Amino acid sequence: MATFLFDKTIFGPVYSRRLGISLGINLLPNNSKYCNFNCIYCECGLTPKINNLIKSLPTREQVRAGLESYLNILSLNQDPIDTLTFAGNGEPTLHPQFGEIINDTIELRSEYFPDSKIAVLSNATKISNEIIFNSLNKVDLNILKLDSGIEETIMLVNNPPDNFRLDNIVSDLKKFKGNLIIQSLFFRGIYKNKNIDNTSDKEVSALLSIVKEVNPKLVMIYTVARNTPGQGIKKVPYDELQLIAQKFQNLGIEVQVSG
Repeated sequence: MATFLFDKTIFGPVYSRRLGISLGINLLPNNSKYCNFNCIYCECGLTPKINNLIKSLPTREQVRAGLESYLNILSLNQDPIDTLTFAGNGEPTLHPQFGEIINDTIELRSEYFPDSKIAVLSNATKISNEIIFNSLNKVDLNILKLDSGIEETIMLVNNPPDNFRLDNIVSDLKKFKGNLIIQSLFFRGIYKNKNIDNTSDKEVSALLSIVKEVNPKLVMIYTVARNTPGQGIKKVPYDELQLIAQKFQNLGIEVQVSG
């Protein structure tokens, strides 16, 4: 299926299912995905081999100038902004100046839209890095991916780096001491002749166990909304997502469901 890439460093504002009116910040190349995951459901398509793509990343100065220009215009027009969201064509924490860019964004947000929030959508693979960890602790919405509590499923669905270990990720997630949001995408289908269904009792129980241990302030539950690179992937009906959400709520954890 056809997928798409964001062609600008600053894009939107757009309406987000989870974040309201969101101004997007894409720290990745405008013509290619740049990620250390290769999720079979990713709307940006499959991940190319990372070689010289880092040369195509926008600089800190370019991000700041572009963001300030957008915020100035939106402020003059009195256009509302709920969230400044680091998303785009891959994993934002791979940018070598991520920490400095977060500091710039906090400064600009305070000047132009002090009531808006800053969100980062990340796959959590870089949170062992002190700079990344501290930067994510500064933002309002530190949203970290965890699609399964079973490492075998993560390896099949997310295709993480070879050194990925779920136990290490969980240990690092706990260091946030609750100052994080877990986002989990649910789907089912067939990929490489294997049935995948992370809505099963086994899958949900494993995820619940980890979430209880990590104790996030919120869990975002959602499903596929656009075309996926993997064939045979199906979205989960909203009523089923609600049933899964209830299991998290039974643990006293706040849940946001997006169908």
